[in-house]
Amino acid sequence: MGGHYFDDDPTGIERRRDVDVDLWGHQLRCTTASGVFSSDGLDHATRLLLESGEPPAGTPTLLDLGCGWGPIACLLAAAAPDATVWAVDVNERARDLTALNARRHGLTVHVAAPEEVPGDVRFDAIWSNPPIRIGKPALHELLATWLGRLADDGHARLVVGKNLGADSLQRWLVEQGWPTQRAASSKGFRVLTSRPR
Repeated sequence: MGGHYFDDDPTGIERRRDVDVDLWGHQLRCTTASGVFSSDGLDHATRLLLESGEPPAGTPTLLDLGCGWGPIACLLAAAAPDATVWAVDVNERARDLTALNARRHGLTVHVAAPEEVPGDVRFDAIWSNPPIRIGKPALHELLATWLGRLADDGHARLVVGKNLGADSLQRWLVEQGWPTQRAASSKGFRVLTSRPR
């Protein structure tokens, strides 16, 4: 595989495979591919993020930030069919797969590159396994941008490995004015919940 999952346009041959995702009472068969994050299936961190949270209800506006092949966005859309679900990723291959997986299950997901999300959209909840490996400055800029778009009563759920700086990220978020608590922890991963400034 060439490049990284956080590249805009991954290089290398696109090898696709189907994987099954079974959470919140929904069974989804999704297509993944080389050149996207966790191409072998749902990773432990993302599963922890989902299992430790409640499926959304009602008509919220939701964001899957760094959507990869779309397991979070598709499960959010399946659990809350009246919600407005956005799936954002810089990786074009990831966006194509997310759109494919949503269509396969008849789910409405707005798949977009970051710059394609209208500036007036505010999110009731952000769900993310953020791309820690892009480096701390880029990660801080990413989170500051999108957490700044939370609705007044919204929240963000982030899953981060302890060995990748989960505790220092929590401190940074608090220092920047986003109240942040640890919501869950398992096998070296932390789920952090942040509130608007």
